[in-house]
Amino acid sequence: MDWAHSLAGLFVGLLVGMTGVGGGALMTPLLVLLFGVAPATAVGTDLWFAALTKSVGGVVHSRSGTVDWEVVQRLCWGSLPAALVTLLALHFLGAGKSGGVLVHALGAVLILTAVAMVFKKLFHAFGQQLRTRLPENFKRAQPALTVFAGALLGVLVSLTSIGAGALGAVMLVYLYPFRMKPTRLVGTDIVHAIPLTIVAGTGHLLMDNVDLVLLATLLAGSIPGILVGSLISTRAPELVLRMLIALALVAAGAKMLSA
Repeated sequence: MDWAHSLAGLFVGLLVGMTGVGGGALMTPLLVLLFGVAPATAVGTDLWFAALTKSVGGVVHSRSGTVDWEVVQRLCWGSLPAALVTLLALHFLGAGKSGGVLVHALGAVLILTAVAMVFKKLFHAFGQQLRTRLPENFKRAQPALTVFAGALLGVLVSLTSIGAGALGAVMLVYLYPFRMKPTRLVGTDIVHAIPLTIVAGTGHLLMDNVDLVLLATLLAGSIPGILVGSLISTRAPELVLRMLIALALVAAGAKMLSA
């Protein structure tokens, strides 16, 4: 077992437990930039890393009643078909093994994720204003916009393994500004990510983009990390951590875009 990979899993697990930030946004750039893992392998392995870790959280939220199943269904109507189309495109265009394409896509999505983290409250406030001013029009557009948001997440997650957490949360607080209370937001976001990462991860597994040994070492560190991070989350300066993570994502994204 490579203990450096387990330590990376522990680090990501701690941050996810303390801040709720999606593991993909942290794990994939670590694997590519710090450990020199091929981008395609990093994406495929991280998708299964996310699927397995979020399955545990999904069971807890489901039993606690903190999942909005109607919203999950709407998201899946968009995300799962979009993931399949993206995977087929990667396969037939040969982009699934193209380091250049994936690195630049990773860089762009990392920066987009950082922006979403920083301006999440502004998107939420904007959604509340629209929902209050134009309630009927807003509610009428919600189902179609949610399916579209799911489709966008399906493309991004299948291509980069990033987006289901931070970007998904921002989309939901904008589309459902009063309905999505904090615990329901987290639960809905996590449960939607499970089928999406399984479908995307299976596609990458069939393209031979998953390192099972690496996956096991990452999980060995991340599972205790998430548990410890969750226990100390109430004492952590969450806003400061989020800003630091956002800066790190911008730096990693810029480096990938310049590669």
